[in-house]
Amino acid sequence: MANKLTIVSIAAEVAPFSKAGGLGDVARSLPKAEKRAGHKVLVITPLHGVIDVKKHNLKKLGNNIEVVMDETKTLSFDYWRGYLMDGLPIYFIDRPEYFSNHKTIYEAKNGNERFFFFDMAALKLIELLGVKPDIIHCNDWHTGLVPYFAKKRFKKSEPISRAAYVYTIHNLAFQSGHQQSKKDGGYSRLPRFADEKGMQSINFAKRAIITSDIINAVSEQYAKEIMTSKFGEDLNRILKNRKDRVFGIVNGIDYNDFNPKKDPAIHEHYDSRSLDKKITNKLYLQKTFGLPQNKDVPVLGMATRITEQKGFDLLMNIADTLLQQDIQLIIAGSGNKEYENFFKKLVKQYPKKVSAHLEFDTKKAAQIYAGSDIFLMPSRFEPCGLGQLISLRYGSVPVVHAVGGLMDTITDYNAKTDKGNGFVFDKYAPQEFLMAITRALEAYRHTDAWKKLAKRGMQQSHSWEIPAKKYSTLYRRAIRIHKAGNE
Repeated sequence: MANKLTIVSIAAEVAPFSKAGGLGDVARSLPKAEKRAGHKVLVITPLHGVIDVKKHNLKKLGNNIEVVMDETKTLSFDYWRGYLMDGLPIYFIDRPEYFSNHKTIYEAKNGNERFFFFDMAALKLIELLGVKPDIIHCNDWHTGLVPYFAKKRFKKSEPISRAAYVYTIHNLAFQSGHQQSKKDGGYSRLPRFADEKGMQSINFAKRAIITSDIINAVSEQYAKEIMTSKFGEDLNRILKNRKDRVFGIVNGIDYNDFNPKKDPAIHEHYDSRSLDKKITNKLYLQKTFGLPQNKDVPVLGMATRITEQKGFDLLMNIADTLLQQDIQLIIAGSGNKEYENFFKKLVKQYPKKVSAHLEFDTKKAAQIYAGSDIFLMPSRFEPCGLGQLISLRYGSVPVVHAVGGLMDTITDYNAKTDKGNGFVFDKYAPQEFLMAITRALEAYRHTDAWKKLAKRGMQQSHSWEIPAKKYSTLYRRAIRIHKAGNE
């Protein structure tokens, strides 16, 4: 056990306790994989109002723990403990006005204030618990001030100053809770906590990039992309200046949670050796979404946040042309009202071909993965993406844009060589997307080859075991850098 690390993972959301997107899945699955590898791991997250304390058997351990925000302001927090798995504790920080009184995870006007407080409280909690971490792993902008505070305000704290800091960029489009934060140079002294306007100007992501020992992105391709002006979201220069500290590791998926052999959300269980049972799930999906049951018509599925990033402009452009073909299109998700209204109209226009469940629903998403033949993921940018990995796992063949993690995980199918696991289009343009879908529909007609393609995707390994090993290597690099910087 000499080579094992003590790791503290900090994230704004952790499934199954709280989840707004893929971050929640990653913040659950990576610590579990690290624990299974023998490391000592604990997780820290806010006690959001969406979290059911009784259901998750959370125990309150501390009341009114004081933490100094600055010379003019001291606040207090309570903390709770639960478990992600045996031996893997998760601690919840609460101050009701910031967390437990809110019924949403992020939709609050004082986003910067909330996570400024959370980041300070997280470091205070580490001290309080008496843990001596080798690594403090900060996930996305909400935790971006943790490495900054460690250097500026906790430098005399032995457990905090000895730790190395890894900052993971899950999506660089989000850098703080306020748009004004783009003006933050990243090096100046932080404003007073009571300065509401000043608080809005803090760029959490920028300060994390400047102060962390290692910065990593959630795919190798995205790590390269964020150092370009096209994808760098105005932080490309600062990232390029630290390019020797920037790395990429593709996310995995938890094969216990995403497993068609035992997923309670799907109609009939199956695996790569019983792929014919997928037909039963397809018929059930068609029935559930009110479409004609037909095992031969190709079903195209999407389960995602309905936002511009996810490529909905492309789909809107080609929808009428696409729906002239003998297909069905099923969508589940919520988000941008303009796109949602478009799909409501599309359902009325093509009632036997299109169905949409315009709410976030994990059960409906699982049914789409299990019942669809083709999974659409035409994202304009995609740091990693979990949808394509889940679709492979469930035998739904992905159609993706060659960007970010999609590029790292999906290779274009070639019928002649029988290589590839999906259909890829290079240029972000409607006709390119349509051509990729058309190629997929053509391949679908060749039943035996299609089964082989779907089975190959199911048999590929995208579990967290390999990424967890890569993170372990990255952590050790961060420790070496941190030690060298303190000598």
